[in-house]
Amino acid sequence: MATASASGPVKDHPAAVTAVLSVVGYTLVVGTFLGVVPGSIFPDLSLEQVNRLSDAIAVVNTVATLSLIAGWRWIRRDEVKKHATAMASAFGLILVFLVLYLTKIGGGGTKEFVGPQLVYYAYLAMLAIHIILSIVSVPVVLYAIVLGVTHTPAELRDTAHARVGRVAAGAWILSLSLGVVTYLLLNHVYSWEFVEAAIVFV
Repeated sequence: MATASASGPVKDHPAAVTAVLSVVGYTLVVGTFLGVVPGSIFPDLSLEQVNRLSDAIAVVNTVATLSLIAGWRWIRRDEVKKHATAMASAFGLILVFLVLYLTKIGGGGTKEFVGPQLVYYAYLAMLAIHIILSIVSVPVVLYAIVLGVTHTPAELRDTAHARVGRVAAGAWILSLSLGVVTYLLLNHVYSWEFVEAAIVFV
């Protein structure tokens, strides 16, 4: 991704940068869920708007998944520029997802699955894997991205980028795919109950 090899604090300390970015991301998401983030920063969403945001999130995640798969295939063919473009696009889409997701949770609420018990358990299992992978993949993905944007392709050969990137992409693809499947089960196959956001208005 990078075209220059000059040193700098980000390039010299990718693990520290990854840690800081991870903490910021975790804080935003957990703070929104717990109602710690002031509700005044979120728009007051109607149920219809929450549904539209859910649809938009599913589209963003689907396109991000396809970008990741394409990037994985391209690097296996040694098409580095295409790989870098695909991975950068996927990361950009995940940032879009994060904005949409936090807006939906903070300004609207969540929907709880209503359906047959057996399907409900399968839904919970997929949702749990999706959430766990989303949480644990954050620092791995960020580390691969930080290395990618601060090193030239030649320099990346001497880093953990390829090894970490394989783990990051695999976890990311599985997490996003399960997220889309649970979205379809919740919104289009079965039914749901709406739970309003627990936010603090300041």
